[in-house]
Amino acid sequence: MRCLVPIDEASAEIRDGDLLLFRGRGLVSRLIGVAGRSEYTHAARVVWWGGDAFCCEVRELKGGRAVTLASQVAKYPGAIDVFETNPAGRWRQYNRRGAAKFMRRLAGCDYGYGGVLAAALRHLPVWRFLIHAETEDRLLQDRPPFCSQACAMADRLAGGVDPVPHLADRLTEPADLARSPFYRYRFTLVPAGTAQRETVSNGGTR
Repeated sequence: MRCLVPIDEASAEIRDGDLLLFRGRGLVSRLIGVAGRSEYTHAARVVWWGGDAFCCEVRELKGGRAVTLASQVAKYPGAIDVFETNPAGRWRQYNRRGAAKFMRRLAGCDYGYGGVLAAALRHLPVWRFLIHAETEDRLLQDRPPFCSQACAMADRLAGGVDPVPHLADRLTEPADLARSPFYRYRFTLVPAGTAQRETVSNGGTR
């Protein structure tokens, strides 16, 4: 079940630092989705600048960047899910502003292809028995991050909350973020003026 909401209607409900999870975006990202046994293939964050919502992300072939959220919704209609970060303010120590600032400062960084490979190896039939998933994070990263790693780092290092506490940031995949109680699904974005708010299931619209 998904709640489809036009971006112009949803803007008032989207907060700085909310999580964006994408489906079916790019070859490398789709490999992440397959490896993680999830429909989600890419992760990003919402950052508000001057009244405009931006999608801050670290993307394959592009690296760290900030583009308008509306442009991404127009390009990928119905494929971007918004997850509320820190639902109901359960984690009182969370620094939302700090996490958003961290994501902004990743603009211009390289994409962490090595991290994607390390995360994917965990799921291979042979390799998963030869390697152990890291559970501890290092404060200093010696390699550039990939999409979901960047989102986890933002919340842990700048927000003060580790969204996936039993898995290192460099092995965190979009599916891990989707399963974390630190995020809660709100709605799926569609372009402005294309539809009214509606709930959709695999069997159709209700």
